[in-house]
Amino acid sequence: MAEITAKMVKELREMTGAGMMDAKKALVENGGDKDAAVDWLRTKGLAKAAKKAGRTAADGLVAYALDGTKGALVEVNAETDFVARNEKFQAMVRDIADVALTVDGETDKLRAASYPGADKTVDEQVTAMVATIGENMALRRSEGISVNSGVVVPYLHTPIADREGKIGVLVALESTGDKEALEAVGKQVAMHIAAARPQSLNIEGLDQAVVQREKDVLSEQAKASGKPDNIIEKMVEGRIRKFYEESVLLEQIFVIDGETKIKDVVKNAGAELKGYIRYELGEGIEKEEDDFAAEVASLSKG
Repeated sequence: MAEITAKMVKELREMTGAGMMDAKKALVENGGDKDAAVDWLRTKGLAKAAKKAGRTAADGLVAYALDGTKGALVEVNAETDFVARNEKFQAMVRDIADVALTVDGETDKLRAASYPGADKTVDEQVTAMVATIGENMALRRSEGISVNSGVVVPYLHTPIADREGKIGVLVALESTGDKEALEAVGKQVAMHIAAARPQSLNIEGLDQAVVQREKDVLSEQAKASGKPDNIIEKMVEGRIRKFYEESVLLEQIFVIDGETKIKDVVKNAGAELKGYIRYELGEGIEKEEDDFAAEVASLSKG
Protein backbone atom coordinates (compact mmCIF):
# COMPACT_ATOMS: atom_id res chain seq x y z
CA MET A 1 0.00 0.00 0.00
CA ALA A 2 1.22 3.48 -0.81
CA GLU A 3 2.47 5.59 2.07
CA ILE A 4 -0.16 8.11 3.17
CA THR A 5 1.60 11.47 3.39
CA ALA A 6 0.47 14.73 4.93
CA LYS A 7 0.50 16.26 1.44
CA MET A 8 -1.94 13.61 0.19
CA VAL A 9 -4.28 14.26 3.12
CA LYS A 10 -4.10 18.02 2.54
CA GLU A 11 -4.92 17.66 -1.16
CA LEU A 12 -7.89 15.40 -0.46
CA ARG A 13 -9.21 17.81 2.16
CA GLU A 14 -8.99 20.68 -0.31
CA MET A 15 -10.81 18.64 -2.95
CA THR A 16 -13.64 17.45 -0.72
CA GLY A 17 -13.90 19.74 2.30
CA ALA A 18 -13.69 16.63 4.52
CA GLY A 19 -12.09 16.68 7.95
CA MET A 20 -8.43 15.79 8.39
CA MET A 21 -9.05 12.42 10.06
CA ASP A 22 -11.77 11.49 7.55
CA ALA A 23 -9.47 12.33 4.63
CA LYS A 24 -6.67 10.23 6.09
CA LYS A 25 -9.00 7.29 6.76
CA ALA A 26 -10.38 7.50 3.21
CA LEU A 27 -6.85 7.27 1.77
CA VAL A 28 -5.93 4.38 4.07
CA GLU A 29 -9.12 2.49 3.17
CA ASN A 30 -8.40 2.94 -0.52
CA GLY A 31 -4.69 2.28 -0.63
CA GLY A 32 -3.77 5.89 -1.32
CA ASP A 33 -5.95 6.12 -4.45
CA LYS A 34 -7.18 9.72 -4.41
CA ASP A 35 -10.14 9.24 -6.77
CA ALA A 36 -11.33 6.18 -4.88
CA ALA A 37 -10.93 8.10 -1.62
CA VAL A 38 -13.14 10.90 -2.98
CA ASP A 39 -15.83 8.36 -3.86
CA TRP A 40 -15.48 6.72 -0.44
CA LEU A 41 -16.03 10.10 1.27
CA ARG A 42 -19.03 10.79 -0.93
CA THR A 43 -20.65 7.46 -0.05
CA LYS A 44 -20.15 8.23 3.64
CA GLY A 45 -21.76 11.65 3.21
CA LEU A 46 -18.52 13.35 4.22
CA ALA A 47 -17.91 15.28 1.01
CA LYS A 48 -21.15 17.23 0.88
CA ALA A 49 -19.24 20.47 1.18
CA ALA A 50 -16.91 19.70 -1.74
CA LYS A 51 -18.30 22.36 -4.12
CA LYS A 52 -18.28 24.94 -1.35
CA ALA A 53 -14.70 24.29 -0.26
CA GLY A 54 -13.22 26.45 -3.02
CA ARG A 55 -15.20 29.55 -2.15
CA THR A 56 -13.49 32.34 -0.25
CA ALA A 57 -14.35 32.42 3.45
CA ALA A 58 -13.30 35.86 4.69
CA ASP A 59 -16.14 36.66 7.07
CA GLY A 60 -17.12 34.81 10.24
CA LEU A 61 -16.13 35.46 13.85
CA VAL A 62 -13.23 36.02 16.20
CA ALA A 63 -13.86 34.58 19.68
CA TYR A 64 -12.00 34.33 22.97
CA ALA A 65 -12.07 32.05 26.00
CA LEU A 66 -10.60 32.67 29.44
CA ASP A 67 -9.69 30.41 32.35
CA GLY A 68 -8.00 32.16 35.24
CA THR A 69 -4.62 33.44 34.13
CA LYS A 70 -4.75 32.06 30.60
CA GLY A 71 -6.75 32.81 27.49
CA ALA A 72 -7.14 31.80 23.86
CA LEU A 73 -8.27 33.59 20.72
CA VAL A 74 -9.62 31.89 17.59
CA GLU A 75 -10.78 32.95 14.14
CA VAL A 76 -13.35 30.83 12.33
CA ASN A 77 -14.23 32.02 8.85
CA ALA A 78 -17.42 31.79 6.82
CA GLU A 79 -18.41 33.37 3.53
CA THR A 80 -20.93 35.95 4.76
CA ASP A 81 -21.85 38.08 7.72
CA PHE A 82 -25.25 36.40 7.59
CA VAL A 83 -23.69 33.16 8.85
CA ALA A 84 -21.75 35.05 11.52
CA ARG A 85 -25.13 35.99 12.99
CA ASN A 86 -26.38 32.41 12.94
CA GLU A 87 -26.74 31.14 16.53
CA LYS A 88 -25.55 27.63 15.64
CA PHE A 89 -22.40 29.02 14.06
CA GLN A 90 -21.83 31.34 17.03
CA ALA A 91 -22.21 28.46 19.49
CA MET A 92 -19.73 26.36 17.51
CA VAL A 93 -17.14 29.15 17.46
CA ARG A 94 -17.47 29.64 21.24
CA ASP A 95 -17.02 25.89 21.75
CA ILE A 96 -13.93 25.95 19.55
CA ALA A 97 -12.49 28.82 21.62
CA ASP A 98 -13.10 26.79 24.79
CA VAL A 99 -11.30 23.80 23.29
CA ALA A 100 -8.41 26.08 22.24
CA LEU A 101 -7.73 26.75 25.92
CA THR A 102 -7.06 23.06 26.49
CA VAL A 103 -4.37 22.91 23.78
CA ASP A 104 -2.72 26.26 24.57
CA GLY A 105 -4.13 27.72 21.38
CA GLU A 106 -2.02 25.56 19.04
CA THR A 107 -3.96 25.53 15.76
CA ASP A 108 -3.00 22.06 14.51
CA LYS A 109 -3.73 20.49 17.88
CA LEU A 110 -7.02 22.35 18.02
CA ARG A 111 -8.11 21.01 14.65
CA ALA A 112 -7.46 17.44 15.79
CA ALA A 113 -8.94 17.90 19.30
CA SER A 114 -12.31 16.42 20.28
CA TYR A 115 -15.26 18.71 19.78
CA PRO A 116 -17.42 18.83 22.95
CA GLY A 117 -20.54 16.69 22.96
CA ALA A 118 -19.88 15.07 19.59
CA ASP A 119 -17.95 12.10 18.28
CA LYS A 120 -15.96 14.40 16.01
CA THR A 121 -12.79 16.42 15.94
CA VAL A 122 -13.03 20.21 15.77
CA ASP A 123 -12.14 20.06 12.07
CA GLU A 124 -14.85 17.49 11.42
CA GLN A 125 -17.41 19.59 13.28
CA VAL A 126 -16.59 22.59 11.08
CA THR A 127 -17.07 20.42 7.99
CA ALA A 128 -20.38 19.14 9.33
CA MET A 129 -21.50 22.74 9.89
CA VAL A 130 -20.63 23.54 6.26
CA ALA A 131 -23.03 20.83 5.16
CA THR A 132 -25.71 22.06 7.59
CA ILE A 133 -25.55 25.80 6.85
CA GLY A 134 -24.41 25.68 3.23
CA GLU A 135 -21.41 27.99 3.26
CA ASN A 136 -17.72 27.28 3.18
CA MET A 137 -16.13 27.61 6.63
CA ALA A 138 -12.68 27.12 8.09
CA LEU A 139 -10.87 27.30 11.39
CA ARG A 140 -8.19 29.72 10.27
CA ARG A 141 -6.03 30.24 13.34
CA SER A 142 -5.83 30.17 17.12
CA GLU A 143 -3.35 31.27 19.76
CA GLY A 144 -3.00 31.08 23.53
CA ILE A 145 -1.52 33.43 26.10
CA SER A 146 -0.94 33.21 29.86
CA VAL A 147 0.71 34.75 32.92
CA ASN A 148 1.97 33.28 36.18
CA SER A 149 0.44 35.98 38.34
CA GLY A 150 -1.71 38.75 37.01
CA VAL A 151 -4.51 38.96 34.47
CA VAL A 152 -5.38 38.14 30.88
CA VAL A 153 -7.84 40.78 29.71
CA PRO A 154 -10.12 40.47 26.65
CA TYR A 155 -11.55 43.17 24.41
CA LEU A 156 -13.89 42.90 21.44
CA HIS A 157 -14.35 45.68 18.93
CA THR A 158 -17.75 45.49 17.20
CA PRO A 159 -18.99 42.55 19.32
CA ILE A 160 -21.66 40.39 17.71
CA ALA A 161 -22.37 37.81 20.41
CA ASP A 162 -21.08 36.69 23.79
CA ARG A 163 -17.25 36.54 23.52
CA GLU A 164 -17.40 37.02 19.74
CA GLY A 165 -16.84 39.87 17.33
CA LYS A 166 -14.91 41.19 14.32
CA ILE A 167 -11.73 42.27 16.15
CA GLY A 168 -10.54 40.47 19.27
CA VAL A 169 -7.64 41.29 21.57
CA LEU A 170 -6.13 39.53 24.58
CA VAL A 171 -3.62 41.33 26.81
CA ALA A 172 -1.45 39.55 29.38
CA LEU A 173 -0.29 41.65 32.34
CA GLU A 174 2.09 40.11 34.88
CA SER A 175 1.71 41.63 38.35
CA THR A 176 0.87 40.87 41.97
CA GLY A 177 -1.15 44.08 42.22
CA ASP A 178 -4.87 44.64 42.58
CA LYS A 179 -6.67 42.51 40.01
CA GLU A 180 -9.51 44.96 39.40
CA ALA A 181 -7.09 47.82 38.74
CA LEU A 182 -5.02 45.62 36.43
CA GLU A 183 -8.09 44.61 34.46
CA ALA A 184 -9.03 48.27 33.99
CA VAL A 185 -5.57 49.09 32.63
CA GLY A 186 -5.55 45.90 30.56
CA LYS A 187 -8.82 46.80 28.91
CA GLN A 188 -7.55 50.25 27.96
CA VAL A 189 -4.35 48.77 26.52
CA ALA A 190 -6.41 46.18 24.62
CA MET A 191 -8.58 48.97 23.17
CA HIS A 192 -5.38 50.74 22.12
CA ILE A 193 -4.11 47.58 20.40
CA ALA A 194 -7.39 47.14 18.53
CA ALA A 195 -7.07 50.68 17.15
CA ALA A 196 -3.29 51.01 16.69
CA ARG A 197 -2.49 47.61 15.08
CA PRO A 198 1.05 47.16 16.48
CA GLN A 199 3.36 44.82 14.56
CA SER A 200 5.17 43.52 17.65
CA LEU A 201 5.35 43.82 21.43
CA ASN A 202 8.87 45.26 21.50
CA ILE A 203 11.63 46.39 19.14
CA GLU A 204 13.38 43.01 19.41
CA GLY A 205 10.21 41.31 18.20
CA LEU A 206 10.14 43.15 14.87
CA ASP A 207 11.20 41.29 11.77
CA GLN A 208 14.78 42.52 11.31
CA ALA A 209 14.47 42.29 7.54
CA VAL A 210 11.57 44.75 7.74
CA VAL A 211 13.61 47.06 9.97
CA GLN A 212 16.60 46.97 7.61
CA ARG A 213 14.37 47.68 4.61
CA GLU A 214 12.92 50.67 6.45
CA LYS A 215 16.40 51.94 7.29
CA ASP A 216 17.49 51.59 3.67
CA VAL A 217 14.49 53.56 2.43
CA LEU A 218 14.94 56.28 5.04
CA SER A 219 18.66 56.51 4.26
CA GLU A 220 18.00 56.99 0.54
CA GLN A 221 15.40 59.65 1.29
CA ALA A 222 17.82 61.47 3.60
CA LYS A 223 20.64 61.33 1.04
CA ALA A 224 18.40 63.03 -1.49
CA SER A 225 18.45 66.10 0.75
CA GLY A 226 22.15 66.57 -0.06
CA LYS A 227 23.10 67.03 3.60
CA PRO A 228 26.42 65.79 5.10
CA ASP A 229 26.71 62.14 6.21
CA ASN A 230 26.67 62.96 9.93
CA ILE A 231 23.41 64.88 9.50
CA ILE A 232 21.96 62.10 7.36
CA GLU A 233 22.77 59.58 10.11
CA LYS A 234 20.89 61.65 12.69
CA MET A 235 17.96 62.09 10.31
CA VAL A 236 17.72 58.31 9.84
CA GLU A 237 17.94 57.72 13.60
CA GLY A 238 15.08 60.13 14.20
CA ARG A 239 12.93 58.62 11.49
CA ILE A 240 13.55 55.05 12.67
CA ARG A 241 12.46 56.09 16.16
CA LYS A 242 9.27 57.35 14.57
CA PHE A 243 8.89 54.00 12.80
CA TYR A 244 9.22 52.19 16.14
CA GLU A 245 6.61 54.48 17.69
CA GLU A 246 4.21 53.54 14.92
CA SER A 247 4.95 49.80 14.83
CA VAL A 248 5.99 48.61 18.30
CA LEU A 249 3.36 48.37 21.03
CA LEU A 250 5.56 49.36 23.97
CA GLU A 251 6.87 52.37 22.00
CA GLN A 252 3.47 53.55 20.78
CA ILE A 253 1.76 56.60 22.25
CA PHE A 254 -1.34 55.64 24.22
CA VAL A 255 -4.34 56.58 22.05
CA ILE A 256 -6.45 57.35 25.11
CA ASP A 257 -4.31 60.21 26.48
CA GLY A 258 -2.24 61.00 23.36
CA GLU A 259 1.03 61.53 25.25
CA THR A 260 2.16 58.54 27.35
CA LYS A 261 4.02 55.60 25.85
CA ILE A 262 2.39 52.22 26.42
CA LYS A 263 5.47 50.96 28.26
CA ASP A 264 5.01 53.79 30.78
CA VAL A 265 1.26 53.19 31.08
CA VAL A 266 1.98 49.60 32.08
CA LYS A 267 4.92 50.52 34.32
CA ASN A 268 2.83 53.11 36.15
CA ALA A 269 0.27 50.38 36.83
CA GLY A 270 2.97 48.26 38.49
CA ALA A 271 2.76 45.57 35.81
CA GLU A 272 4.74 43.98 33.00
CA LEU A 273 3.14 43.51 29.60
CA LYS A 274 4.01 39.88 28.81
CA GLY A 275 2.27 39.72 25.47
CA TYR A 276 -0.84 40.28 23.41
CA ILE A 277 -2.87 38.69 20.64
CA ARG A 278 -4.82 40.73 18.10
CA TYR A 279 -7.04 39.10 15.49
CA GLU A 280 -8.95 41.10 12.92
CA LEU A 281 -11.46 39.07 11.01
CA GLY A 282 -10.32 38.24 7.49
CA GLU A 283 -7.08 40.25 7.63
CA GLY A 284 -4.75 39.10 4.90
CA ILE A 285 -7.43 37.14 3.03
CA GLU A 286 -7.94 38.29 -0.51
CA LYS A 287 -11.70 38.28 -0.92
CA GLU A 288 -12.97 37.67 -4.42
CA GLU A 289 -15.37 40.18 -5.96
CA ASP A 290 -18.28 38.13 -7.20
CA ASP A 291 -19.99 38.75 -10.52
CA PHE A 292 -23.56 38.42 -9.27
CA ALA A 293 -25.08 38.00 -12.72
CA ALA A 294 -22.59 35.26 -13.60
CA GLU A 295 -23.25 33.52 -10.29
CA VAL A 296 -27.02 33.51 -10.87
CA ALA A 297 -26.48 32.19 -14.39
CA SER A 298 -24.23 29.38 -13.14
CA LEU A 299 -26.75 28.42 -10.46
CA SER A 300 -29.55 28.30 -13.02
CA LYS A 301 -27.54 25.67 -14.90
CA GLY A 302 -27.57 23.43 -11.84
